[in-house]
Amino acid sequence: MTPRKIIIDTDPGQDDAVALLLAFASPQELDVLGVTAVAGNVPLALTQKNARIVCELAGRKDVPVFAGCDRPMKHSLVTAEHVHGKTGLDGPQLADPVMPLQAQHAVDFIIETLRREAPGTVTLVPLGPLTNIAAAFTRAPDIVSNVQEIVLMGGAYFEVGNITPAAEFNIYVDPEAAEIVFKSGIPLVVAPLDVTHKVLTTAPHIAGFRAMGTQVGDMVAAWTDFFERFDKEKYGSEGAPLHDPCTIAYLLQPDLFSGRQINVEIETQSELTRGMTVADWWGVTDRAPNALFLGNVDAEGFFELLTTRLARL
Repeated sequence: MTPRKIIIDTDPGQDDAVALLLAFASPQELDVLGVTAVAGNVPLALTQKNARIVCELAGRKDVPVFAGCDRPMKHSLVTAEHVHGKTGLDGPQLADPVMPLQAQHAVDFIIETLRREAPGTVTLVPLGPLTNIAAAFTRAPDIVSNVQEIVLMGGAYFEVGNITPAAEFNIYVDPEAAEIVFKSGIPLVVAPLDVTHKVLTTAPHIAGFRAMGTQVGDMVAAWTDFFERFDKEKYGSEGAPLHDPCTIAYLLQPDLFSGRQINVEIETQSELTRGMTVADWWGVTDRAPNALFLGNVDAEGFFELLTTRLARL
């Protein structure tokens, strides 16, 4: 089979790192054309560095990494060091990357790639705030119709918010960017907290990563061990949700997930609910559906896929 061409837009983040590794471990299905970094979990100087660290860990120095937008479209940057630590990849200490950061801006890379590749052959996979994607669409409206699909992690409905009572972090950081993406008309698949909170890194899963006996397995175990502390204390859960890998898992094995084709609007005006994904799950409005909003996942199938693939690296 011909691998699906994707661009991963990310703000690593331990769970972003696991998503990148899962993609790199699946070259028969996914052709990662490039990784674009955005400010989010930590500032841009760290997210672009972390993206290169993960590429090197996976043995994929050939994948170009681009730095993108260092702030949201209209608001000051909100970060999440309280979850991911001051580096974004806190836990084990990692050497600085050797592979170079590309000179081209991430937004220009997205535009250039979508113009170069055949229409409908490139999927965008945003794992952080949607600033880079929205900036590309705003600067070059002609590329919008060329995108095959957008598979993103963001939003929430039944799980409400994780950064405010109403909003999920990625959407909250840049709701104006999210609004542009959700109104773009591109086929959207959304992995919200409703799904990601069902794939928890419990002790047996972390032990499974460590049992691989590889550097990747050890790193993933250490990252998830660090990452889960915040969520276990916050939610009283058995582990932390692996948010971002849900996007890659969906691309690899969509039958692990179920959801509904619904309308999702982004709240940008209210101070109280800014960044809320207003998901018409019950179909109570006449607004046209614009996203496949995932609602459930086979958690054991997800971890079987993740463990099997990571063991390849």
